[in-house]
Amino acid sequence: MSTLSDLLAEHTDLPGEAVDHLQRVVGEWQLLADLSFADVLLWVAADRDDPDAPGVGEVVCVAQCRPTTAPTAFAEDAVGSVVSDDEHPHVRKAFEEWRIIRVDDDPAAEGTPVRREAVPVRCAGEVIAVLSRDTNPTQKRQSSPLEVAYLDCAGELCQMISEGTFPTPEEHSEILSSPRAGDGFIRLDTDGTVIYASPNALSAYHRMGLTTTSLKSRDLPAVMRTLITDPFDAQYIADDIRGALEGKAGKRMEVEARGATVLLRTLVLRPGGQPSGAVVLIRDVTEVKRRDRALLSKDATIREIHHRVKNNLQTVAALLRLQARRTNNEEARQALSESVRRVSSIALVHDTLSMSVDEEVNLDEVVDRLTPIMADVAVVGSPVQIRREGSFGVFPAERATPLVMVLTELVQNAIEHAFDPGVPGTVTMIVRRSARWLDVVIHDDGKGLPPGFSLEGSDRLGLQIVRTLVSAELGGSVGLEPAEGSGTDASLRVPLGRRAGRS
Repeated sequence: MSTLSDLLAEHTDLPGEAVDHLQRVVGEWQLLADLSFADVLLWVAADRDDPDAPGVGEVVCVAQCRPTTAPTAFAEDAVGSVVSDDEHPHVRKAFEEWRIIRVDDDPAAEGTPVRREAVPVRCAGEVIAVLSRDTNPTQKRQSSPLEVAYLDCAGELCQMISEGTFPTPEEHSEILSSPRAGDGFIRLDTDGTVIYASPNALSAYHRMGLTTTSLKSRDLPAVMRTLITDPFDAQYIADDIRGALEGKAGKRMEVEARGATVLLRTLVLRPGGQPSGAVVLIRDVTEVKRRDRALLSKDATIREIHHRVKNNLQTVAALLRLQARRTNNEEARQALSESVRRVSSIALVHDTLSMSVDEEVNLDEVVDRLTPIMADVAVVGSPVQIRREGSFGVFPAERATPLVMVLTELVQNAIEHAFDPGVPGTVTMIVRRSARWLDVVIHDDGKGLPPGFSLEGSDRLGLQIVRTLVSAELGGSVGLEPAEGSGTDASLRVPLGRRAGRS
């Protein structure tokens, strides 16, 4: 099955910021589907041969989420389908008018009738996609307080999506999972008073030690302080809820109280930029937590392996560095120094993995830590500065190691060969990431390529390593050419999404 990244890479060339925002939207939309009692579909405008042509062009569904709180509106999966003016005119209209379009009780030509709504997804002031909510009303539901609370919250979240204020990038958290609406739902007013608490939420609070039969009309931060025995944890959670009421992004937290363990998450509601209270999602994970403890040792073992590999590689690098200092032959000393750099770059990847909760690497962090190492082992006695423009993002571990080595070799090659001794210069890593490609240009303002230079014909070990890793491990392309004005550009293109899997 194709992932969202694969389908975005296949149909669009959205910038990396937009792709990241759509990933965050999809990460939150199970909550939106459950609160809406509706299927939620994500539509994007496909690339056109003539980008300046008027209109939106072809609109394609790239993801679908079915509700767990209601029957689905679609018997078949809609992913890959193209919007039509007959079936989804509201989706195209939302793209064109940049506003929420509602079509109430619209009977389909065949099959189950649905109620429809199209919500533009805004990022950095631009509409990059449209979410559609399609409800199956054939099973009539009574207008219960739970349904009213769910739909009211869903409407405000949709308005925030159309304004580009939800979802927001969250701070890093060790808690990767999140409670769902059906696990436990609490709606707060702007003062933190409970307007509505679902039965499951009330059960979770009873498990934590709540003795009253209802939470309604009670101050939730004050309730949390009475239930959590650790005063520091109690204050931290109460402050998080208060912060959400003031417009700050809430956090996913794990709370322990009187033998019970719950997941807690607070969502700020500010449709139209005006405070509207907050939503607290809560899930009782006491039994699940007990089983998860058995898996912690496995995760710790994997991280310990990465840590020991890093230590061993650093030891090898230290031994090579000592040997280089004892060697009188300049060519041998240079070769040993280059080996130190290569081993150190691999060690940094393992060091990052040893501190990660999954097998992914934040490449910006690794490259920024490598920059001073590359400058230190440069054989040229020139004040060369190394800068980075743009973000590499997160890469799987199996692709991060060869990519880091390629970047290291290209930067080091520029440092060593672009500048004459004593001449200052700058090497800049210019990074551009889209749904389809990672494009990196290593630009230097040095003396340029020698006459008749050819990357394919070069016998330099570093460039041979680069060509091998790019073609065999990354499935990309690399080239060296004179830069506009002066200096040299080393251009690296690495496929992302489905193209990466084909390499």
